[in-house]
Amino acid sequence: MYKLYIKRFLDLSVSLVVLILVSPVFIFTYLALLILNNGKVFFYQERPGLNQEPFYIIKFKTMNDRKDKYGKLLPDKSRLTIVGNYVRKLSIDELPQLINVIRGEMSLIGPRPLLYKYIHLYSANQNRRHDVKPGITGWAQINGRNSISWTRKFELDVEYVDNLSFQLDFKIFCLTIFKIIQRDGVNQSSERPMEPFNGVN
Repeated sequence: MYKLYIKRFLDLSVSLVVLILVSPVFIFTYLALLILNNGKVFFYQERPGLNQEPFYIIKFKTMNDRKDKYGKLLPDKSRLTIVGNYVRKLSIDELPQLINVIRGEMSLIGPRPLLYKYIHLYSANQNRRHDVKPGITGWAQINGRNSISWTRKFELDVEYVDNLSFQLDFKIFCLTIFKIIQRDGVNQSSERPMEPFNGVN
């Protein structure tokens, strides 16, 4: 009952309320990035969702499109704007994903959607992370995120799938808020990116 109906109701209602509450921050960030990024406010990237169905994740664009003399994009650190740096540190870049939740492509809580290029590297068990909708935050995020190995991250994702419940979602939601306030390991730091996934079993 919870997985099929109540979770979607909570996703929709909580996302709408949060989006209204943070609308001043959303609008200010939108306008700041509109000016600094030459009109490019949002970053879109195709990710696998429920049952690997594709969707485009939405984030605030924290990097500009500066290129070197050969036309190649400069390294991430060189393209990260001053506003973008604060937007990342405060996890504001994740706010547009509330739109993904409202559209039904994501859930507030679930395994984080990774890149499509990783799918062929998954084991059958790791691929079970796609048995539920991806989330803005999840079990792996409140248990270390970039400080844990890919193996452990997938174990936590599958553990979430096997134990999905209102109690677990509520716990993850509360701990995520706490960690954001403490700025503790939830948002990926530009100085400490996660190593690329090369396939682990």
